[in-house]
Amino acid sequence: MSLDLPAAAPARLADRPLRLAHVMGGAAMGGAEAFYERLTLAQHAAGEEVLAVIRQEPGRAARLRAGGLPPEELEFGGYFDLRTGPRLRALLAGFGPEVVVSWASRASRFAGRIKRGGAPWTLVGRLGGYYDLKYYRGCDHLVGNTRDLRDWFIRQGWPAERAHVVPNFAHDFAGLAPAALPAPAGMPRLLALGRLHVNKGFDVLLRALALLPGVHLSLAGEGPERAALERLARELGVADRTAFLGWRQDTGALLAACDVFVCPSRHEPLGNVVLEAWSAARPVVAAAAQGPVELIREGETGLLVPKEEPAPLAVAIAGLLADPGRAAQLAAAGRVEFERAHAEAPVLARWHAFLREVAPAGVLAGGRG
Repeated sequence: MSLDLPAAAPARLADRPLRLAHVMGGAAMGGAEAFYERLTLAQHAAGEEVLAVIRQEPGRAARLRAGGLPPEELEFGGYFDLRTGPRLRALLAGFGPEVVVSWASRASRFAGRIKRGGAPWTLVGRLGGYYDLKYYRGCDHLVGNTRDLRDWFIRQGWPAERAHVVPNFAHDFAGLAPAALPAPAGMPRLLALGRLHVNKGFDVLLRALALLPGVHLSLAGEGPERAALERLARELGVADRTAFLGWRQDTGALLAACDVFVCPSRHEPLGNVVLEAWSAARPVVAAAAQGPVELIREGETGLLVPKEEPAPLAVAIAGLLADPGRAAQLAAAGRVEFERAHAEAPVLARWHAFLREVAPAGVLAGGRG
């Protein structure tokens, strides 16, 4: 969600850069879209030759341009979009990539048609969720951001030798000044982040809040469930202890201001918000959806509770608020895990190795192959 990223010197490549095209046909906001921006800008800063192709979206285009990577913008419409395919084919032919990464279903459908027509580059479909693999038939490889996703590809019939996992990295929010959360002085502060969608389980969090008298919740995000969530907060009698912040670009500052970060999702393939909370050294309580279960070591880097159950969620939150020492231990262990596996440098190194592994034969032997 955020761009309040502290300045850092990018790592530089030790070998010849690849020519990489990243094709994103996604929506304005979302975890995959945010990671697309982070990864392409980081690879560009590290010295790779990157072509960014995106669905028309002014905010994303502006952020990429600000990072020195002006994108090409296409429509990426439905099946009756007759312009995006030829324009994408021309862009890729002019750039001459060695690897094309197509992000999610829409981009993979368009790029796959071009690949099946005999394009010489390797096509990698990047998935951040459990999507219908019919859109990825033209891909040479699939890469997910969790082990569970890779296992799912294989269960769907995708060849194991062409199924891979490379994790996400999150912004490093260490040391940022806290935002002014709208909680009364002295009241414990919970924070949750994400699109206001039924999958995110914010209704469960509101029901847990009703079991936590004297605790305040800030909920940063926007989406189709906002009106229903506001109505539920009033019905539960917690509206005066709940702040709907809307979309925010200061995620790190929000995290720095909270006492406990909560991820109550019913369905969460990864959980970038968990990584962000770790980076800010905040204690995490999460529902046991797919991604948090893979990320969190229960009782060590965070707490996991059953999905859909407000009472255990409330108990876990109350326990951390009552024991600041334990909360601090969880936060510190989460920060160590972030630095080990989900900071920019280790993840960028894994992408670097993966893309060279799948690049066309001869590329790394000197020349474009």
